[in-house]
Amino acid sequence: MKPKDKYFIIVGIIICLIIVVMTPFIASKNPDGLQKTTEQLNTNEESVIYKAPFVDYKIPLFGNGPYSVIAALIVGLLIVLGLGYLAAQIIKRKKPPESS
Repeated sequence: MKPKDKYFIIVGIIICLIIVVMTPFIASKNPDGLQKTTEQLNTNEESVIYKAPFVDYKIPLFGNGPYSVIAALIVGLLIVLGLGYLAAQIIKRKKPPESS
């Protein structure tokens, strides 16, 4: 990997971390969309097929404050980055060697 590419990836990860840290402070306290739709449809816990590991984007260990949200978002970011890296490695291995 070229040094320029590594620098680009590092800057991208730093930007993602800045967004993660800012999110709990700038996000709306009254979100609509999917949450509002589920409330209108009166869905209950029994009808849910998948239960999210971090309900309301919070890790119970950290309480209900913004640090709980930041920790959950960082864990999610690391999972997504790991899956992206894994996918890139799989695609890189399947690519045939270039002929000179």
